[in-house]
Amino acid sequence: MEPRLEQQARGTRILIGKDAAIRREILSYLIEDAESYGCQEIILPSIEPVDIYIDKAGNEILKQMYTFPDKKGRLLCLRPEATATCQLLADEVFSRDNDVKLWYETRCYRYERPQAGRYREFVQFGVEVLNPKETTYESLVELAKRMIMVGEEDGYELDKSAVRGLDYYVGDGFEISIPSLGAQKQVCGGGKYKQGFGFAIGLDRLVLAET
Repeated sequence: MEPRLEQQARGTRILIGKDAAIRREILSYLIEDAESYGCQEIILPSIEPVDIYIDKAGNEILKQMYTFPDKKGRLLCLRPEATATCQLLADEVFSRDNDVKLWYETRCYRYERPQAGRYREFVQFGVEVLNPKETTYESLVELAKRMIMVGEEDGYELDKSAVRGLDYYVGDGFEISIPSLGAQKQVCGGGKYKQGFGFAIGLDRLVLAET
C-alpha cells in the first residue's frame, strides 16, 4: 500500500517497503541489460530551459509541461522527457564520436489527469544511441523487448510501425504494450531521430505489470 499525505501534490506517490524493493529489483535488471549492450550511465538535470523543447517536441507535450521563470525571468521547465537533451549532446558534445550508448533513469513531470499507471511525476528508464555507425536500430528494438520482463500469462505486444507523438522522430517508431495493464498499457516507446535512435520505458508501468 502506498502511504499518502494530505499535503501531497496530486499525481505523485510515496513508495516504501515492498513497493520500493520491487522497483529497485526491476531497475537493477534494466541497468544490467543496458550495460551489457555497452551503455554508460548519464545523469540528467530535472530543471531545463524551455527552449530545448520548443523546437524538438510536439504541441501535446508543450501543453503538459511544468514551466516557470527563474529570478532573472528566464523560462525554465521540469523535465518532461529525456531524448531531446540527448539529441543536443549528440550535436554539441559527441559530434565527433560514433555509437555513443547511454542509459538513464530520470524523473519526469507532465501535467496530466492522474490515474493508475499515469502520474504527474513518473520515472523513465531510457537507452539512447547517438551518431550510430555500427550499432543497428534492430538491435535496439531487440534490447527493448528483452527489458520488458513479463510472465507468459501477461505477454506483450510490439508495434514496429507506431507513429510517435514527439516531432523530433523521423518516420515510424515502435511501441511495446502489455494488454493486462488496460488503458495505460504502453510501457515502452522509441524510434529514430536525426542524431540517432533510442527508447524509453515507463518504469512505473513496468512495475505495475510485475506486481
